[in-house]
Order: sequence, then structure tokens, then C-alpha cells
Amino acid sequence: MWKRVLRTCCRPSNFGRAEDDNLDSLSLRDRQRERERERERERERGMSSSNHASALVVCALALAMACTALAQNSQQDVLDAHNSARAAVGVGPVSWDDNITSYAEKRVADCQLVHSGGPYGENLFWGTSSAFALTDAVNAWIYEKHYYDYESNSCADGKVCGNYTQVVWQNTAVIGCAWKLCRGRSIFFVCDYSPAGNLAGQRPYEEKAQENNILRFRASSTQAYLVVKISP
Repeated sequence: MWKRVLRTCCRPSNFGRAEDDNLDSLSLRDRQRERERERERERERGMSSSNHASALVVCALALAMACTALAQNSQQDVLDAHNSARAAVGVGPVSWDDNITSYAEKRVADCQLVHSGGPYGENLFWGTSSAFALTDAVNAWIYEKHYYDYESNSCADGKVCGNYTQVVWQNTAVIGCAWKLCRGRSIFFVCDYSPAGNLAGQRPYEEKAQENNILRFRASSTQAYLVVKISP
């Protein structure tokens, strides 16, 4: 009788141990889950740091590109680009004029891609990215040389070449240029020229100037060729 009671009384004790074991097991799983959550949070923090670092790298690269472009936006760079094209056809160099530059600065202020109609010759350029340098604009004008025919003093059908002829206009002596960032990222660039070029019925330069330049080039090429031939 007592043995039965003792057995019966022992059952709650057995159940209690089982419940304690279950609690220990649950506690262990909770700790495992918590460790997993902590590792997940660490991974997320690591990814966030990595993304932040990547963003910094992208910003640094963008800044480097912008600095590279701006490094080519100097007055001397613009002059050099003009005078290189002028020298190629035997025309003398142009120089910078602050008064014309002030005029160009007023022209770009409204970001309107239209000619001012003022007393100067005028070339316009619109780039859809701030990464464009001013020398890119001048080189785009110079590229129009491919569409200009000196003999007929005209542009190829459907093409524009007036920007190029203004760049190399023989009587032009001084220029002034300005630029502005428009609509967030686009660059608007203007150069004004004095005296103005592209006068009706006139060619941009005398053919003699171009011939003289070609002769000088041929003479220098011949000298170089002879040096090569007589060298051991």
C-alpha cells in the first residue's frame, strides 16, 4: 500500500525532471537561435560597411573623373586646342580677351542653346554630362573639318562645318569663352571670337597659308626621312 503510494508520489518527481530537461533543451535552442541571429546581424553590418566602402570608392572615382575634366577646362587648354587647329592650316594663333570672356559669361547664364546675335563670332556646345571637358567641345568643333570643302567653300550635304571655319578663321585675333553646368549635369560652353568669322562669300583662310604650312611639313618630313636613310 505504501509502496504504491510512493510510486504514485514519485511520478510528479519524474515529470518534474522531464520538464526540467525540456526547459534545458528549450533554453539551449533559444541560445542557438540567438547566436544565429547575432551572426546574421554581424553579416548585415559587414555588408553595410562593405556597401558604404563601395559607395566611397564610387564617389572617389567620380570625383577623380570630375577633377580630370576640370583640369582640362583652363584658359590655356582652350587656347591650345584652337591654335593647334589653326596651325594645321597655316593660320596664326589667337589670344585670350577678358572683355569677350565677360560677354560669353553673360551668354551662358540662361542655359539657352541659341546664338546671342552680338558683335562677335560665336560657337556653342552642349554636353549631356558634366564629365565633358572644354577641350572636348573645341575638338567637336574642329572635327567638322571633315565636312568642309575648301574648293567650294561649303559644307557637305546635311552637315555642319561653320564652327570649324570660325575656329580657323584667319582674321580672328582674340577669343573669350565661358561655361556653366545646366540642369544639374549638362555643360553649356560658349566661345566668342573677334573679329567675327564666317563672313558671306569669304573663305576662312587663304589657300597660300595652307600651302605654306604643307610645304613646311613636307620639308620637315623629308629631312626626317633623310636622317633615317643615312643613319647606320
